Amino acid sequence: MKISTNVEEYAIEFQDLCKLFGLNDNEDMLTHEEEIEDFIVKDFFTLIRDDNKKEFNFEYKLDKSLTPLRLKSYKKRMVKNNLYRILSKEYNMSLPWGSLTGVRPSKFARDLIEYGEAKAHTVPEILSRDYFVSNQKARLTGQIIKNQKGIIRNDNLIDIYINIPICPTRCLYCSFISSELARVKNRVEEYIDCLIKEIGCVKEIIKKKAYMVRNIYIGGGTPSVLSAKELDKLLSNLNFPVNEFTVECGRPDTITPEKLDVLKKRGVTRLSINPQTFCEATLKRIGRKQKNSQVLEAYTWALERDFVVNMDIIAGLPGEKVGIFKRTVNTCLELAPHNITIHTLSIKNGALLRDNTYLVSDKDVDKMVEFAEVELAKNGYKPYYLYRQKNQLKGLENVGYYRDEHLCMFNIESMEETNTIIGIGAGAISKRVFNLENRIERLANVKFIEDYISRFDEMLEKKKEFYK
Repeated sequence: MKISTNVEEYAIEFQDLCKLFGLNDNEDMLTHEEEIEDFIVKDFFTLIRDDNKKEFNFEYKLDKSLTPLRLKSYKKRMVKNNLYRILSKEYNMSLPWGSLTGVRPSKFARDLIEYGEAKAHTVPEILSRDYFVSNQKARLTGQIIKNQKGIIRNDNLIDIYINIPICPTRCLYCSFISSELARVKNRVEEYIDCLIKEIGCVKEIIKKKAYMVRNIYIGGGTPSVLSAKELDKLLSNLNFPVNEFTVECGRPDTITPEKLDVLKKRGVTRLSINPQTFCEATLKRIGRKQKNSQVLEAYTWALERDFVVNMDIIAGLPGEKVGIFKRTVNTCLELAPHNITIHTLSIKNGALLRDNTYLVSDKDVDKMVEFAEVELAKNGYKPYYLYRQKNQLKGLENVGYYRDEHLCMFNIESMEETNTIIGIGAGAISKRVFNLENRIERLANVKFIEDYISRFDEMLEKKKEFYK
C-alpha cells in the first residue's frame, strides 16, 4: 500500500492503520489531501485497488476554543476516523481497537477525561461510538482507568529505569536490542562500571533538581543473567528510599537463591519470573532452555523471601493451539502470582521469528486473550495497565492484571506517562514530564553495550544538559 498525504504528520498513522487491515500490497495506492477554511476541514481520499479508483470526501468543523496542541490532536483523530470508515467498509473488517493506532489506549482515554471530552464512566461509550473500538476493548479500558490507583502528577516525583540488555540466549520472537551473554561476557564488568558512573551522575541531577525517587525498575534483557556478585555491586549504588523496586528475572533458569538473597538485601520488592508458556515443546521451539520445574523452583524461592511476583505469558506463540494456551493460563492461576501479564505475540522486524512467520497462526489468538481475561476475572484478578505494540497478532494488546492491591506503580506511570523517568544504561530512554505544560521531552542512550561504553562521556554530558 503506497500512501501519500499533503499533511506529513499523518503518514505514519495512516501506514499503521493500513497495516492493521493487512494492506501491504505495493500495487495499491491511498492518497489524501486536506483543505482548511474558516475552521472547516475538508478531507479528500482516493483509494486505488486493482486499477479501480474510488474517491471519498469528508467534512468537519474545528472548535475555535481548542488550544493549538488539542487542535492538532483533534484533527489527527478525525482524519484517522475517516480513513477507518473507508477501510472498514472496503475490506468488510472491524478492528478491536477501531481507529486507535497508538500504544497507550488508556492514556488516550485518560486525556479525554482530563480535557473534559469524557467522564470516567462514559469512556467505554465514547471509545465505541466515536473511535469504533469494540465494546469488549472499550469496557476493558474503562476498567483499567477505574482500577489504576496511586497516580500522583508531581514533576518532582521521578522513577529510575536501568537497562541490562543481556540475555542467556535470544528468544525467537524477541525484537529488543539485547545481546547474548556469551557474546558480551568480557564487557559485562566494564558495562556495570559505566552504569555505576551514570547512577552517580543521576544522583547529582536528583540533588540539584530536588527530585524524589518513587520507584526503581531494572529491566532488559534479563538482569538476573548477572552473577550474584555483579548484582550486589550494581544494586549497592541504588540507596534510594523507594515505594517499589522491581527487577526482571524473566528467565527462570538464571535465578538462584544466592541472587535472590542479594536482591532482598538491597531492597528489591518485586520480581518478574516469566514462564511465557508451560508447554516445554513450545519453549524449545522459541529458544528458551528453561524447564517448568525451574519456574516452580524459582517461584518458591521468591515467595520464601516475600517478593511480590509477576508472571508473563504470551498468546499466539508458534505452534500453540487454544488448548495449550488454556493449560498455561490455568497453571499460572494455580500458582496465583500477585501479577499476571497477558501478552499478545508481536512479530517485529528485529525478531528472528520474522523470517519464520509460517510457524505462526493468528486464527485463535483472540479466543486465547478472551479466555485469559474471563478466567483471570473469575480468580480475582483485575486489569490495571495495558499497552499495544506494532505488528501484534490481530491488532491486539498486552494487559497487566493484579490481585490483592498489588499494582506495579512503575508500569502505570510508564504507560500513562505521568512521571519523569530517568533511564540509565544502553538503550534506556529518559522521559522528562512537564505536567503543567502538558509536554514530554525524551533523551535516548545509544542502544548497544559496546557503543554505550565507548561513547559514555558523550552521553553523560547530554544527560546533564537534558536535566538542566
